[in-house]
Amino acid sequence: MDAVEYPYAERQCVRLLVADDHILVAQGIEQLLRPCFGHVRLVNSGEALMDALMHHTYDVVITDVSMDGMSGIEAMQQTRRLGCTVPFIFLTMHGGAAIAAEAIRSGASGYVLKSSAGEDLLHAIREVLAGRTYVASSVALRAIHGMEGQPGSGLTDKQRRILEYVGKGLRSKQIAYELGISVRTVESHKYTIMQELGVHGTVELVRRAEELGLLDLRTLRTASVA
Repeated sequence: MDAVEYPYAERQCVRLLVADDHILVAQGIEQLLRPCFGHVRLVNSGEALMDALMHHTYDVVITDVSMDGMSGIEAMQQTRRLGCTVPFIFLTMHGGAAIAAEAIRSGASGYVLKSSAGEDLLHAIREVLAGRTYVASSVALRAIHGMEGQPGSGLTDKQRRILEYVGKGLRSKQIAYELGISVRTVESHKYTIMQELGVHGTVELVRRAEELGLLDLRTLRTASVA
């Protein structure tokens, strides 16, 4: 989608910090934003994001939710504790209302999906610069109309398979091998699943999934032995 042209003065004054550990994605975001804004800096981790904010001034941070090491939400929470009030926009593949709600509760000013990035992101930046909060319409609709249903109903087929492997006791590296995907992708999906179920660790995840009927540990353990 073509970039929206902003007034010259606005392009020169606004300073953006972009954090994403997928270099090609980060470079694509940079190419989108540079025609519209004068200063765009890329970093590839939550730790680098925090370091940049401690040493330089930015008007808006655009970050992924899931990154190796410190997540985008954790980075925002830590910068808030240090007194940094720069607005955060999350640009992510996670479309579940639960994660978006956590991000907003934690202090985010915007939430945009990578699948609809482009003019949507540019609009979000302008809204945030104007002091407003912006949430992608598809995510907002899920929250408003209760499309998420009970915890776990928003999981994709792949996430359910990953949850099943977790229930069997497999580690992320083993799950990645079984599904033919990267360890990073497995960790990203695990993070999404934990956010969806409102838990913060693997043991708690398995217990909660069993409570909700998403896992039958007795069946899984029998199948593993067989």
